[in-house]
Amino acid sequence: MIVQRRAVPAVLAAALLLTAGCSSGDGDPPAADGSTSPAGTAAQSSPAGSPAAQAPPAKGSVKVVRTLTTGLRSPWGLAPLPGGDLLVSSRDEATVTRIDGKTGGKTELGEVPGVSPSGEGGLLGIALSPDYASDHMVYAYFTSASDNRVVRMLYDEKKPSGEQLGAPDTVFRGIPKGVIHNGGRIAFGPDKMLYAGTGESGDTGLSQDRESLGGKILRMTPDGAPAPGNPFPGSPVYSYGHRNVQGLAWDDKQRLFASEFGQDTWDELNAIEPGDNYGWPEAEGKGGGSGFHDPVVQWHTDEASPSGIAYVGGSVWMAGLRGERLWRVPLEGTEAAADPQAFLEGEYGRLRTVAPAGGGRLWLVTSNTDGRGDAKGDDDRILELEVK
Repeated sequence: MIVQRRAVPAVLAAALLLTAGCSSGDGDPPAADGSTSPAGTAAQSSPAGSPAAQAPPAKGSVKVVRTLTTGLRSPWGLAPLPGGDLLVSSRDEATVTRIDGKTGGKTELGEVPGVSPSGEGGLLGIALSPDYASDHMVYAYFTSASDNRVVRMLYDEKKPSGEQLGAPDTVFRGIPKGVIHNGGRIAFGPDKMLYAGTGESGDTGLSQDRESLGGKILRMTPDGAPAPGNPFPGSPVYSYGHRNVQGLAWDDKQRLFASEFGQDTWDELNAIEPGDNYGWPEAEGKGGGSGFHDPVVQWHTDEASPSGIAYVGGSVWMAGLRGERLWRVPLEGTEAAADPQAFLEGEYGRLRTVAPAGGGRLWLVTSNTDGRGDAKGDDDRILELEVK
């Protein structure tokens, strides 16, 4: 049975397995063999439709314009507000904070009730309603005591600081939870449907089970019902065979891309087609065999462990946790137009989330206070980048 709004969970995760040798959803190091190799490009053909009008340059550049704010604790999700301010979620504190886009000043909106932070779970992705200008709704993906779920909350700026978030209204529940691999990224697409990247919660068998919500990209209406036109009738499942999806972004032709954590060998950037199987656990990286959709690009897990992605200037920009670098993947259609290029390697530690800032710029959120990073005195922070 498919889980819909306020439905009883139909699929519960099996045992919360900590797979031996696993590069966890947040980039826990695998058993290292010391090997490295350049990131490759996939031979995946472009789907039907118009290619990009002009390929981006093979070599890009990144300039750190400023540090917008510091002193964040376990920041995870980021949602730019109309007018230039930002909302950022705290995974472990279960709070949402507004960041002034000019001064970097912080105002806590409130704590989200029902969040049960543990391991890689907690208050994760956030997104604004496609009708935010009129309904002022903020959506959030979080780990509860029993599952991962999506809620929406009214943001009332007129209320006192700390009390500006309304009670959460659950729009979707029953996503398997675990100590690891909770997914967590949510985003509204160009079609105004809500997409959610989920993890298999350490139970690898869930990824190939189309009746499970784990190890999937889900597509639903803003009210949590399976979206019209989904590949499997009556189901929110949009694609499957994923290990742990934490990055979602669309290019200028409305094509969806997603980042995915590998286990020991390959992290991935995937071009998402509805109904396709991305291979996990039967395949990791390219060359998994017929029936599996190969990634656009793959990286060794010590080079990436990717979380958030954003599309700016003809390229996908991907934040690396264990890799501690920002990757640029120039695109031509759904193929890499040139080899990926790394920036900021080791300069700011673990990188969690990126979001377009307008005018060829990016917001970049670090992740050094999540229990796995080497936090400095002013971590975590949000940087403004100028990218080409």
